[in-house]
Amino acid sequence: QVQIVESGGGSVQSGGSLRLSCVTSGFSYDYYAIAWARQVPGKQREGVACLSVGDKKTYYADSVKGRFAISRDKDKNTVFLQIDDLMPEDTGIYYCVTDSSPFPCQVVVSPGSNANGLRYWGKGTPVTVSS
Repeated sequence: QVQIVESGGGSVQSGGSLRLSCVTSGFSYDYYAIAWARQVPGKQREGVACLSVGDKKTYYADSVKGRFAISRDKDKNTVFLQIDDLMPEDTGIYYCVTDSSPFPCQVVVSPGSNANGLRYWGKGTPVTVSS
């Protein structure tokens, strides 16, 4: 049974940093890609970062480029999201998400994309940024 568990969220002041973690288990194969999505209050869910496992390319939503970094420790079955220079508009629930089928990272982080079509989601970890 596939499980995805996020952690690392918290309350920080504007300009601060957080490192979110996503531990995956239950996969009998290596997934093709893995992403982070967020639900910001009052807005649609959006994909913010994605890692293509095969070629190790990373993709980011325009709103987070330069501040977010996705990485992976394969041996520990863990994916990270480093978030720097946090802003109040980054407040929300952050989800780790993937699928058993290949999916295009470019689409996941494109404007208007919500990653809802992907199969496996964690329960999310909350991030609150105060000004």
